[in-house]
Amino acid sequence: MRRRAKIYAGLAAAIVPVTSVIMALGGTPASAAIGGSGPYPADYETSATLANHTIFRPQTLPSERLPIVVWGNGGCSANGLSQGNFLREIASHGFLAIANGAPNGSGSTTSQMLTQSIDWAVAENSRQGSKYYNKIDTSKVAVAGFSCGGLEAYAVSNDPRVTTTGIFSSGLLNDADDYQLRRLTKPIAYFVGGPSDIAYPNAMDDWGKLPAGLPAFMGNLNVGHGGTYDQANGGEFGRVATLYFTWRLKGDATAGRNFVGSDCGLCRSQWSVQQKNLTLDDGTPPTTPPPTTPPPTGTPGCTAIYSVQDQWSGGFVANVSVTAGTTALTGWRVTLTLPSGASVSSLWNGVSSGTSGTITVANQSYNGRLAAGQATSFGFQGTGSGSGTTASCTGS
Repeated sequence: MRRRAKIYAGLAAAIVPVTSVIMALGGTPASAAIGGSGPYPADYETSATLANHTIFRPQTLPSERLPIVVWGNGGCSANGLSQGNFLREIASHGFLAIANGAPNGSGSTTSQMLTQSIDWAVAENSRQGSKYYNKIDTSKVAVAGFSCGGLEAYAVSNDPRVTTTGIFSSGLLNDADDYQLRRLTKPIAYFVGGPSDIAYPNAMDDWGKLPAGLPAFMGNLNVGHGGTYDQANGGEFGRVATLYFTWRLKGDATAGRNFVGSDCGLCRSQWSVQQKNLTLDDGTPPTTPPPTTPPPTGTPGCTAIYSVQDQWSGGFVANVSVTAGTTALTGWRVTLTLPSGASVSSLWNGVSSGTSGTITVANQSYNGRLAAGQATSFGFQGTGSGSGTTASCTGS
């Protein structure tokens, strides 16, 4: 179930081509980090044969072929420089990154513009006389986007040329659109701004509905909805997105180890990580072995920490962090006692029993197994006041 009227209002507003919205989610970065940090200094250009797009590429095309990343901007902004620092950083590592919208363009974009970007790159790679002739790896294509642009990416993720999808601080707005999740067959990754990100509940809802067996990564960094795109080289989101595309589009196992396994690189950082069906591209687990879990002793235990993420007149959003004790868990159950007048209207990353008073929340199939000391979380939207709720945890 999709949640929270404020989420609908926030992300739906991002679709409306209103100048204030575009500036909030897709304004031109104040300072462009020209070149990026990669081995191929990059900048942007336009093409008469690809109107209303901005093409980020290495200034000198390398001998290696460039995988393709097509990008939908925050706010569905038609300013192709909206996430310019971020895309220039990706291009500097040997990618062709094409954003919807002309440089400093105005108005809004559509998902069809992502398809146009792929079509153009494929055509240029095969056109004799093009500077991109035989310079593009058309077998490796990522479709990605931020906020409203993430909805555009979802819409074309079933294009047979797409080999991976990147969803950045976004999530489907309506249950009627869940067919876009059911048709996914290629690896997907989510990069979200943590519980304070307005897109967080919808992204987590999508995560719980992904097809069984689909390789998927979920990373949350507690920076909110705006991410780090406007920072030099796209900040932390730029660094991690480049690593992900380097793994998925170039087959770099070293980059892949940042995402795969219980001891992954991001697992040991400020990111909160979830994984599904991930192995390195050769099908083998990462070479760094996961930490050894000692044999269970005693009754499995866990702790539950409840916190209110947002409160407004008549409603709230809460998060509950569940942490295993000294023994690994195969499952957990949290008991919540809500104050008088409060009730749960929707919940994600858990299975609830009851909506008011004392309720229980059990793990989902994908987040019940926790190593000793490992943590996961679930969240919910409620009516009334979120303060005064107590939480306790039982492990199994």
